[in-house]
Amino acid sequence: MSAAEYGIDLKKGVLNRGNAGRIARVMRKAARGERITVGFLGGSITQGCLSSTPKTCYAYLVCEWWRRKFPEAEVAYVNAGIGGTTSQFGAARADSDLLAFDIDFTVVEFSVNDDNSAHFLETYEGLIRRIYGHPASPAVLIVNSVRYDDGSNAQEQHVKVGRAYGIPCVGMKPTIYEKVLDGTFTSRDVTEDDLHPNDLGHALMAEVITDFLEDVYAQAFADTRQEDEADVDVKNMTPLSENAYEDSVRYRNNNCGGVLTCNEGFTADNTPQHDIREIFRCGWTADKAGARICFKVKGTCIGVQYRQSVSQPTPIARAVVDGDAAHAVILDGNFKETWGDNLQLDTVAEHLPYGEHTVELELVETHEQDRTPFYLVSVISSGSGSSF
Repeated sequence: MSAAEYGIDLKKGVLNRGNAGRIARVMRKAARGERITVGFLGGSITQGCLSSTPKTCYAYLVCEWWRRKFPEAEVAYVNAGIGGTTSQFGAARADSDLLAFDIDFTVVEFSVNDDNSAHFLETYEGLIRRIYGHPASPAVLIVNSVRYDDGSNAQEQHVKVGRAYGIPCVGMKPTIYEKVLDGTFTSRDVTEDDLHPNDLGHALMAEVITDFLEDVYAQAFADTRQEDEADVDVKNMTPLSENAYEDSVRYRNNNCGGVLTCNEGFTADNTPQHDIREIFRCGWTADKAGARICFKVKGTCIGVQYRQSVSQPTPIARAVVDGDAAHAVILDGNFKETWGDNLQLDTVAEHLPYGEHTVELELVETHEQDRTPFYLVSVISSGSGSSF
């Protein structure tokens, strides 16, 4: 069934109309028969978790809208969704997983993985500034999904960013979730776990997005069309937050030359990574108490990515920044959920004075019965002041 058959008011899904000029320009490019690339960056919903096939997830359905609308154009599809990840990691991988593909139009969706907090306002702003400020000027649409058990998401924070930068935002809370609240259907009609949409949920989500795109299309080719509104100059705009995450560098064993300063007992994993969703690659493993690995990175914020495993027990590590053991962060490799191993990202230091900082990881607890080693995936330094 379609959104109309359920009585969903798709227009209510527009949380911020913003400046749709970039999207219109992509549409006119496609109308000329030129090749365009449509990208999607987000978490497990964008990846298509619980859709029955890759072609029934919302991202693919939105890409298909572009292909139907512009049959003379070649429309390339890039799905950069990785389950269980936030905009903090998104900011660190936007270049490699999205922008490297010469994206023309992209959806950014992290609203059920990010919390509704100032921290994720800052990480999301950094991500949006990274993408929107790219020299290629890609068009961006902010999409806010929702939890179907309690309606929670990070929409409040993400829409603040969209409004500040004039970026269009659409949401599922005032559309699909509203129909759960009024009894039109139950949450189980659109999701099996109150988080990930099923095929119907993905189809309805795609309709919310493409209805907005239809409106942009109508205006882009109207006889009375006015000139597109000028873009916000991201680089010269005062950010909403401290904006420490716009410039983030991710260090793994294949690019850590110059920052890896000591290694006593960690083994590099040289297994090739063939897909971005092969998340436990190019890191380091250790299983003996006292194993240490140290880095010296430049920036103001430091994050550590590691595996939390369902195969337990697993070792536990401690992260110490600049020798400040009083504020050490414990990295527990034991995952408390059961759905699979988790790529955990912990912020071990935030808003430090800009400069070089040391990060030391040490295994502080191991067990005779350990079933899997501790896996350090990466160290992420943010606020490095890097540029395109």
